[in-house]
Amino acid sequence: MDIIKTENLIYEYKRRDEEGNIEGIDRAIDNVSLEVKEGDFISILGANGSGKSTFAKHLNAILVPTEGTVWVDGMDSKDEEKLLSIRQTAGMVFQNPDNQIIGQVVEEDVAFGPENMGIPTEQLRERVDEALKTLGMMEYSKKSPNRLSGGQKQRVSIAGVLAMHPKCIVLDEPTAMLDPAGRKEVIRALRALNEVEGITIILITHYMEETIYSDKIFVMNKGKIAMEGTPREIFKHVEELEGYKLEIPKITLLAHELKKKGIDIPECVLSDKELAEALKKLI
Repeated sequence: MDIIKTENLIYEYKRRDEEGNIEGIDRAIDNVSLEVKEGDFISILGANGSGKSTFAKHLNAILVPTEGTVWVDGMDSKDEEKLLSIRQTAGMVFQNPDNQIIGQVVEEDVAFGPENMGIPTEQLRERVDEALKTLGMMEYSKKSPNRLSGGQKQRVSIAGVLAMHPKCIVLDEPTAMLDPAGRKEVIRALRALNEVEGITIILITHYMEETIYSDKIFVMNKGKIAMEGTPREIFKHVEELEGYKLEIPKITLLAHELKKKGIDIPECVLSDKELAEALKKLI
C-alpha cells in the first residue's frame, strides 16, 4: 500500500514587490508524480534549489499544492479536516535540531508532541521511554539538550517524532549541520527505525553517500524528478549526477575512474568493501 502518493504536483511561489503586488511567479515543484510504499526507505537527492525541501513540506501538509494532489496514507493533504491525522501519520524532522528542541530536559522534549496529542499520562511515559531506547538516548533522558552533541540532539528530535507513533518520518536535510560522526550516527538510527520498527523513512538530502541503503532514490532538478531507481541504478550515472551538481561519493568516483582506465571492476561500486573485494579478485 502507498503511504505517500503525489500526482501531477505543482507548487508555485508568488513574488511580490514592496507594496505587496505580484511581480512574478516561480514554479518550485513542476508536475511531480511518485509513490512510496509503506515500510520503504526512500531518499530524495538534489542540489540547492532543486525543489526537494519544498517537496518535503508537502508530505505532511506544511504546504499544499498549487495544482495536483498529495495523498498521505490515503488522505488528501488539501482536506483541512484531515490535517492533524496527516501530521500524526507523517512526522517531520528538519535540518537544525536546535530549532526543534524546546524542552529543558531531553525526556520533556520527547514528550511534547504526544502530550499535545492528548496521550494519557501513563501511556506518555511508555512512549517517551520507548522512543529514547529505540534511538539509543535513554541514558540522556534527564540531561539538558544543550549538553548534547549535534548528532545526539538530532536523535532527540527524531525520538520526539517517533513518540507520536507515525507510520512515516520525513527528514529534510537532517544531517546538514552535523559533522561526519554525527551524520553517521543519525543515518544508523534511521536505518534501525526502518529495518527493525518498519517505519517508512523519506530522507531529503544532498549527501549521496547517505542514500546507499535506500530502497529507491529520486533525484530532483529544477523542480522535476530527473532520475529514479535503486542506489546501484542511480550511482552508475556519474557524469549525469555531476551535471545536477551532486557530489559523487569518493569510493564510487574512484571506481568509476578505474573502470574508465580499463580495469575490470563492477560498473557501480557503493562501498569501500565492494571496491576492495573487486580489486582482490583482480590480484
